[in-house]
Amino acid sequence: MLQGHRERHRTSRIGWLRAAVLGANDGIVSISSLIVGVAAANGSHGNVLIAGAAGLVAGAMSMATGEYVSVHSQADIERAELEVERKELKANEEAEHNELAAIYVRRGLDPELARQVAVQLMAHDALDAHARDELGIVEAFSARPLQAALASAASFTVGASLPIAAAAWSSSASLVPCVAGASLLFLALLGGLAAWFGGADVWTGAMRVTFWGALAMVLTAGAGGLFGLVA
Repeated sequence: MLQGHRERHRTSRIGWLRAAVLGANDGIVSISSLIVGVAAANGSHGNVLIAGAAGLVAGAMSMATGEYVSVHSQADIERAELEVERKELKANEEAEHNELAAIYVRRGLDPELARQVAVQLMAHDALDAHARDELGIVEAFSARPLQAALASAASFTVGASLPIAAAAWSSSASLVPCVAGASLLFLALLGGLAAWFGGADVWTGAMRVTFWGALAMVLTAGAGGLFGLVA
């Protein structure tokens, strides 16, 4: 029996890493922008902190709800597709053998070898073979709604707490530059860390997230200043 070493691939991190990075990034960008916008509208230091805290709670719940619904919809689709495949296997197993063999031929196997591979894989676990090679459903990418929701809410809370802490520790006069500067630093670190985890270029990841965060704060500050003049 052939045995090989078990390799650890970054693809196994995709589910939780995506939710965690998205949540933390959204927490930093949205709450820092909210704080800067309220401050630009001449809000008091207390009002800024209240707005930040309210935004944290609302944002965390929004992230959790949105992620849960989205990923649960994906899970429902996967279950429905697997049920269809299960019925097809029961109704016409020979046709399913041919279908799987044709997939392997398109990938480069000799027709006879493709047939043998299809027969052996289906003898081991027919539904798993079709789920993986026909439907593209694999364990590393399968939908986990609750895990995604909790990861998003938790990471959003952590991310949102950073600009709130910067606002709490700064004076009214230095609030905007302190929150903006700290938030951009946090975003750069987050983008670089996410890129490192994913095996991508750290500098590119950091600059990409920082740019969009800075743009969000500039636009929100402009909107806050405009409404501050009107109010």
